[in-house]
Amino acid sequence: MAKKYSILLGIIISMSLLLVATMYYPGGSQVDKNAIGYDWKNNYISNLFGEKAINGTHNSSRFWAIGGMVFLSASFALFFIEFSKKIPAKGASRIIKYVGDGGMIFTLLIATPLHNIMITIASTMFLIGMFYVTIFVLKSKLHLLKFCCIICLAIFYVTLYLYGSGSFKFLPVMQKITFATSTALILGLQYFTQKEDFQQRNATKDSGEEATSR
Repeated sequence: MAKKYSILLGIIISMSLLLVATMYYPGGSQVDKNAIGYDWKNNYISNLFGEKAINGTHNSSRFWAIGGMVFLSASFALFFIEFSKKIPAKGASRIIKYVGDGGMIFTLLIATPLHNIMITIASTMFLIGMFYVTIFVLKSKLHLLKFCCIICLAIFYVTLYLYGSGSFKFLPVMQKITFATSTALILGLQYFTQKEDFQQRNATKDSGEEATSR
């Protein structure tokens, strides 16, 4: 039972720690360096990781935020491992497993001074892993999850575009929307899919070929 819900538990712990971190954030944002506390509209999640807050004071949220990122990365990595077991194609299964896990290692390093380069690497690897996941979901009969995968990827791409183009006005909000939709999708894929969902077409094809040969 504990193993079955380990991803959910890890994400709950992660969200709780990150929420606590926002409560301890001293202040300062991209629009007001002297602001007090965490501004959900103008602060980035990464602001929680620095040794000092944007307003120059000691950042007491750092410990909680790093803890939250550790649990989040571990939970996502475990998802890619578990989901890869549901995929019948060995090549794609390995890509989902190793690219997804690799991306989560780099995600953890976002909380370091290598923040900018880690965002690029982690985002690229995460998108590759989710692209392969989406392909197999689209081949299944999981119609709601098909829609969710497409929407999640679209939101992720828009957020990366804003980041790459330097359009920072709405980026903090889009970052949190991306974070929320990606997490929700991970949970949906983990707990509302079975190995059989991705083997139906292969099984049908094999049955048809067998019947034809007879």
